[in-house]
Amino acid sequence: MRKKFIAGNWKMNTSGIDGELLAAGVVNGVADETRVTVAVCPPFPFLARIAQVVKGTPVALGAQNCYPKANGAFTGEISPGMLIDVGCQYVIVGHSERRQIFKESDAFINQKIHAALGAGLRVILCIGETLDERQSNRTEAVLDAQLTGSLANVTAELLRNVVLAYEPVWAIGTGVNATPQQAQDAHAFVRKRVGQLCGAAAAQAIVIQYGGSVKPDNAATLLGQPDVDGALVGGASLKADDFLEIVRAGIQ
Repeated sequence: MRKKFIAGNWKMNTSGIDGELLAAGVVNGVADETRVTVAVCPPFPFLARIAQVVKGTPVALGAQNCYPKANGAFTGEISPGMLIDVGCQYVIVGHSERRQIFKESDAFINQKIHAALGAGLRVILCIGETLDERQSNRTEAVLDAQLTGSLANVTAELLRNVVLAYEPVWAIGTGVNATPQQAQDAHAFVRKRVGQLCGAAAAQAIVIQYGGSVKPDNAATLLGQPDVDGALVGGASLKADDFLEIVRAGIQ
């Protein structure tokens, strides 16, 4: 059985001290619980501080982005090796905000995935359709294109260190949530497509999170779907109590 994975994406929020207090609240709430995987993903400037808070606990540290080069003249960018050095285990790539605001392509995201995996990071790859794409019945075509492009040359072996996060763009930060059935349908399609790309065993093993206005009051229903293996939590991850309720909903 796939273990549920709840990750908090803090985005461009918190201060250093507020981040430490938030992380400490998560650590205290998780305690020694290991039936669910938990990670927090703070902004870059606070990674080192949060690393000290979560060190030696079941709570993993993740980053929100990386650049697909080991080093060089790339002002303002962060390499996968730097993330490893500061204590990260995970990195988020392909988030809809990176795709929509910063115009990142599947090919560029694919470069990030290979660079991150090569450095020893685990990757959370985000995919998802916009409202226009859903309304025009293109959800599966969009997910297919994002998966195929982002996972180019990612073997079944490499895929063992990849987590997928299905995030319908129309439900991120809007308060509008996909119904449990909509989430399940999308997750089932993604799992089927992964099977076609990397084999049935890889498809059954891969963790697929749901993201998009996940809150304590809807987490249990979403996480109860057979192909929903966790949550990538945005706004609700900024309050330890809310985030911990979602974590508890993921305990099997």
